[in-house]
Amino acid sequence: MTTAATYERFGAREAHDVSPAYERLALAVSRDDELLALIEALPPAKRQPNLLFAVVRLLGGAVDDPVTFRAYTLANWPAIEAEIRSRSTQTNEAGRCAVLLPVLAALPQPLALLEVGASAGLCLYPDRYAYRYGDHVLGTDEPVLDCVAPGMVPPTRRPEVVWRAGLDLNPLDVTDPTDVAWLDALIWPEHTHRRTRLRAAAAIAAADPPLLVRGDLVDDLPALAAQAPAGATLVVFHTSVLYQVPAPRRDAFAEVVRGLPGHWIANEAPDVLRHDALPEPPSGAHLNVLALDEKPLAWTRGHGQAITWFA
Repeated sequence: MTTAATYERFGAREAHDVSPAYERLALAVSRDDELLALIEALPPAKRQPNLLFAVVRLLGGAVDDPVTFRAYTLANWPAIEAEIRSRSTQTNEAGRCAVLLPVLAALPQPLALLEVGASAGLCLYPDRYAYRYGDHVLGTDEPVLDCVAPGMVPPTRRPEVVWRAGLDLNPLDVTDPTDVAWLDALIWPEHTHRRTRLRAAAAIAAADPPLLVRGDLVDDLPALAAQAPAGATLVVFHTSVLYQVPAPRRDAFAEVVRGLPGHWIANEAPDVLRHDALPEPPSGAHLNVLALDEKPLAWTRGHGQAITWFA
């Protein structure tokens, strides 16, 4: 897919009805030859709309108007390029726990959670957050994670987690203001509720830090998984991570996970981890497939805001 098509698709599918500002920006960039030429000089993995827009936000540029954004980006490209080359999209959206919860709660308890691509580890606390599925509220804590779940019988309990660990090429620290600033920049501009949620989730993680290990999802996963306590169900999970991993490395990762005890929860785009005979998606929006041990279960929205079960 060309860079122009990538930005057009991001605007039309991922940002549409989710972030008007990013929809406008992405569509404008997709038609701007000068900006496209700068982006295409970057390595392929660094050309993502999310990464460019977040870096501009981090540096203080405007992202609410395409004309202003274009002027700022062209005037400050050396600084923007340097940040893009040194960073990756590490959106740590605690809201994704709302689509993981029904699966986690149904597994044999207690759980040992191991997240691949954990960022700052905020999705390692599904037992500490509260949830709202329509009129059904589970838990009294903050933050409260809202999820539209048509036809679903909401879970009645949160999982019991006795061990939580994360693996990431560049783990982030919620006690470091610089890392928190990057997590904030990755949140889309209109999403003030997600910024509030980030602060609440970061407070939970800071009070009881998870084990975060710098490492590779293939080479270093078995050693970390071996640290999970006996008597707990190991759950290796990831969400919106593998699109950043080259296809051969994804295959190698899958082979490693299949060889581990416990369970594997994947929440990835359908073209990243392929499944046979998926039902028609509920909308034209960008959706992930939630799968347990390679069995697809549901369509989910990228920030955990909705889940549609296959049956």
